[in-house]
Amino acid sequence: MERGAGDRTASALFAGFRALGLFSNDIPHVVRFSALKRRFFVTTCVGKSFHTYDVQKLSLVAVSNSLPQDICCMAADGRLVFAAYGNVFSAFARNKEVVHTFKGHKAEIHLLQPFGDHVISVDTDSVLIIWHIYSEEEYLQLSFDKSVFKISAILHPSTYLNKILLGSEQGSLQLWNVKSNKLLYTFAGWKTGVTALQQAPAVDVVAVGLMSGQVIIHNIKFDETLMKFRQDWGPITSISFRTDGHPVMAAGSPCGHIGLWDLEDKKLINQMRNAHSTAIAGLTFLHREPLLVTNGADNALRIWIFDGPTGEGRLLRFRMGHSAPLTKIRYYGQNGQQILSASQDGTLQSFSTIHEKFNKSLGHGLINKKRVKRKGLQNAMTVRLPPITEFAAEEARESDWDGIIACHQGKLSCSTWNYQRSTIGAYFLKPKELKKDDITATAVDITSCGNFAVIGLSSGTIDVYNMQSGIHRGSFGKDQAHKGSIRGVAVDGLNQLTISAGSEGLLKFWNFKNKILIHSVSLDSSPNMILLHRDSGILGLALDDFSISVLDIETRKIVREFSGHQGQINDMAFSPDGRWLISASMDCSIRTWDLPSGWSNISLYSVVSLRPLPTDYVPSVVMLPGTCQTQDIELSEETTEPSDEMIAYDSPEQLNEQLVTLSLLPESRWKNLLNLDVIKKKNKPKEPPKVPKSAPFFIPTVPGLVPRYATPEQNNDPQQSKVVNLGILAQKSDFCLKLEEGLVNNKYEAALSLLKELGPSGIETELRSLSPDCGGSIEVMKSFLKMIEMMLDRKRDFELAQAYLALFLKLHLKMLPSEPVLLEEVTKLSSQLEETWIHLQSLFNQSMCVLNYIKSALL
Repeated sequence: MERGAGDRTASALFAGFRALGLFSNDIPHVVRFSALKRRFFVTTCVGKSFHTYDVQKLSLVAVSNSLPQDICCMAADGRLVFAAYGNVFSAFARNKEVVHTFKGHKAEIHLLQPFGDHVISVDTDSVLIIWHIYSEEEYLQLSFDKSVFKISAILHPSTYLNKILLGSEQGSLQLWNVKSNKLLYTFAGWKTGVTALQQAPAVDVVAVGLMSGQVIIHNIKFDETLMKFRQDWGPITSISFRTDGHPVMAAGSPCGHIGLWDLEDKKLINQMRNAHSTAIAGLTFLHREPLLVTNGADNALRIWIFDGPTGEGRLLRFRMGHSAPLTKIRYYGQNGQQILSASQDGTLQSFSTIHEKFNKSLGHGLINKKRVKRKGLQNAMTVRLPPITEFAAEEARESDWDGIIACHQGKLSCSTWNYQRSTIGAYFLKPKELKKDDITATAVDITSCGNFAVIGLSSGTIDVYNMQSGIHRGSFGKDQAHKGSIRGVAVDGLNQLTISAGSEGLLKFWNFKNKILIHSVSLDSSPNMILLHRDSGILGLALDDFSISVLDIETRKIVREFSGHQGQINDMAFSPDGRWLISASMDCSIRTWDLPSGWSNISLYSVVSLRPLPTDYVPSVVMLPGTCQTQDIELSEETTEPSDEMIAYDSPEQLNEQLVTLSLLPESRWKNLLNLDVIKKKNKPKEPPKVPKSAPFFIPTVPGLVPRYATPEQNNDPQQSKVVNLGILAQKSDFCLKLEEGLVNNKYEAALSLLKELGPSGIETELRSLSPDCGGSIEVMKSFLKMIEMMLDRKRDFELAQAYLALFLKLHLKMLPSEPVLLEEVTKLSSQLEETWIHLQSLFNQSMCVLNYIKSALL
């Protein structure tokens, strides 16, 4: 069965949990100081939301609610965080919920500046608007000609009341008084665009970053340049000053380097090369602390400490994810708490599904670790391995030797990795006799015991290596295992069978120990990848024609074939019990295929439709989960309405007229009807109840299964007669009246409903009162037997019919032979009952035979 999205915003079976490994993007971070908690917090953007970290331990303290679009710029004051998206920006309280939204710009906002009780926003059309935060009203709007003065930076100079400094792409700067709406002064600039403005520790002094790579330390009070610095790494992206007693300025660059300048000696004192693998988005020195916070588009947030004698910074804490698209992910271990991921950035990382503090990076693959240590980190870039394309991991012997094997893009040798030590392993596994440059490793697997690695090559060769020693332990086949490139290899859980798939369209089964070919299967199309579920022995094959085949490795036959994807299948995964196969394709869809059916996620606790979807079904677009486990997004009524696939199935009272249907009554209503005399004898009190000295107050109730309060009787006649009216005692019950009506209209549903509501004692009383000696009649007894006949004809409430009839025969068996009318009805009922039981017994015998065969047969 093929499963897709149930509606426009959610899957029918899966719910988004959280996103892992997101820490930063190209938006500069924001540092805030909490006066209440007396500590610093840093806020980074991760798309449509932002994270807030405690700088002390770099622990995640809050995740904001998602915005409709990606955040394009951020700012913050002591109370609120401002985030702009498109031509709108919002204010967040408590780092989470939106409390104010400001709308008025026509172009995208790219600059925000808090300004007391106001906030300043600038869009790409150089329209500047000052807003009152709490009323969300415009205070002032300024428009600039983009061709003359396109605003690129904004700063509120320290101690300059009601004044802002604006920098432009044309190079000039303007100082404005926003209260009086006057231009106070225009700075000519340095004939190149302004990229950054930063207040220096000294009053009236501002650092100006330029497109040319220059940093100008300028006195804006006298319009004098105090000093100039220049770095050759491109435009200045951000500037910050140390305020802990050291006159040092840091400047970021587009290539990830940071320059440190001594303001007293007016010279460059240090370079932090490759602080980030992408441009430095933002850098901030913490106030009066030797700590530098940096972030970049490489999905990294780092804190550097300056405690060395030469003033260089060393990495103190960091949160880092992948900076390039992922190539492969797999769970590590059986508990589902760690996910190994390989990326095009060349790193292998582990992300925890429990908490970010358990994340760790296994680093980049290095060709020669000793050479790097000997020649320094600057040469590390030249000896890094290409990105990992495939890997396999096993934790069985992780404490003894390497437990991860990986093949790299365009490389013949496969690297081993150690998860416990979080580093690349000791061996590079490759056949010694092959020296061709065009042969690469294409598929890997590691045995469940962790002792052997199986590597498939593009030449069609499959080799086995020992993970402890790195020694080659043989190859499959005489010269090569396949004529084409190896697309996948897998080893079963007992190290008895090895399965390999080649690009020529063959699937082969090998004896793992002696490397002999056992069986070969020809496929309809060339395989793209294979995936083995070791516990169940089910093999999934993704083919180049975008279809999926499922094969049983015991019978070596294809048992399922699925089609529906419209693009290349990138990856597959089995559910833990092997009943579901989930596939991801380049058509941007994730499809869930049910192999036998019976296992589910949401269906464990809610109603889920499992009807198969048509072959041409087009799944709808769903929202990816955010980094927070619970997203506070209010869905509209249109999106929350269930689709036709998710409508709850209402089961009818009887599925088919030929099926025997039981009632929904509990067993206590009918199972012990024949043993009531024994139960009453056991429950008989040993002594009469004693009246308490002060009896509590009880509201009188009417006897029955449903408790009802008795209405007080009005006694208007003080001299009421004490003579009992025998007519009242002889009154017939509702059940007898309904049976009499049934003789006329041949309808017994009302009588049966009354009987269903009674308890065992009430049922016995009603059936006992059917005889003429107890106020009933022969006609009423005949009507009761006809009611049982109706129940057997319709095959409904089958167990009730058996129980009621058994009690009836126990109570009235002696008088039935003496009444011809009742004897005739009982005879008809006996033949009907025998026919029903013979039919049921044949079905029971057939089911028992099938079950015994399944348990004893060798499949």
